[in-house]
Amino acid sequence: MDDLDSNIISILQEDGRASNSGIARRVGVSEGTVRRRLKRLIDEEYIHVIAMLDPGKLGYRPEALVGVTVDPDKVDSVAEDISKLDEVAWVAVTTGAYDVFAWTALPTAEDLGIFLRTKIGAIAGVRRTETFVNLTVKKRGFGSGG
Repeated sequence: MDDLDSNIISILQEDGRASNSGIARRVGVSEGTVRRRLKRLIDEEYIHVIAMLDPGKLGYRPEALVGVTVDPDKVDSVAEDISKLDEVAWVAVTTGAYDVFAWTALPTAEDLGIFLRTKIGAIAGVRRTETFVNLTVKKRGFGSGG
């Protein structure tokens, strides 16, 4: 990845719907060059093109970050099991007080409680969870335009 790739990515982080021709004008190369670079970046999985939804606009409140403490020999399997849950959008194995963090958004606080008890709490190896409910989201996504 070089400076041109980085510049293309930066533009897309500001505006994920930027056209290849618009990007090409901004970075000073041909539209074909941008198209080829984007194809390579996607094919080699440097970038992923997604639509980020705002759960709050759909009435999904609360959004929450769930810290999970796990039996040491089950960290990877617990993270995989959490990753398979439809209610979870993001999962990371971490260092520190929690072994795994998961981000979720559900319609109500009651739904969040049920999800924590019956889905995450039911996974073999989960010792405890601590849930951090978002009061507001100040940035969603990556880059300055997120």
